[in-house]
Amino acid sequence: MNLLSDEALELSGVVANCRMNRERSLTGSNGYSKELGFNPLDLLRSRLRTSRSVNWLDLCCGTGSALIEASQQIASEGLENVVHMDGIDLVDFFSKISPDVHCLQLTAASVTNWEPERHYDLITCIHGLHYVGDKLRLISRATSWLKDDGEFHANLDLDNLKFQGRKLRSQTVSGMLQQQGVIHEARKKRLRCVGSRTIAFPLRYLGADDEAGPNYTGQPAVNSHYELTESR
Repeated sequence: MNLLSDEALELSGVVANCRMNRERSLTGSNGYSKELGFNPLDLLRSRLRTSRSVNWLDLCCGTGSALIEASQQIASEGLENVVHMDGIDLVDFFSKISPDVHCLQLTAASVTNWEPERHYDLITCIHGLHYVGDKLRLISRATSWLKDDGEFHANLDLDNLKFQGRKLRSQTVSGMLQQQGVIHEARKKRLRCVGSRTIAFPLRYLGADDEAGPNYTGQPAVNSHYELTESR
């Protein structure tokens, strides 16, 4: 199998044309609140009770529709000076932001090398990991961008992680994550981590396969290939 580098993967039609998160709203049947199990704005508002300001980073944000909806609510509540939101997506197909909104920044960049300028109370990646090559590295980087009590939430299908050409037992992968303070909900295929941390997995990334076919979402996904660097 010829594995793709991150640069080659980002030119793949599976990644460039993925529809999973393009038009997702903040609430409703196709909203972030349903995917996460909570409304991101509720979390930010609750943190403002004890913090002077709060930050939200959305990785693989698609058109940014959910963030734009959230920013409009923040503006209407007069909270623009204390709330900041960043949205990052590989493709610059962002929806239009109202000129009256100043708390949101949408950036076209690769999540594999983008670097933040701040730490975050909330980092989300709604179905974005399905299209990332080195998924574990992005998890590691994202958790390091959290504030001390910040929260990271993402979707991850363990079947899209391959180890030396074979599937490592889901329990083993979940154990690796849990040892690093990252909880994987197997039924909902969601990740959750609270608090900034430095993560080191006992694995070396080999490359990506964009011919993995549909995963549990029904959309084509990317398999990430690793090899173990220590016996388990």
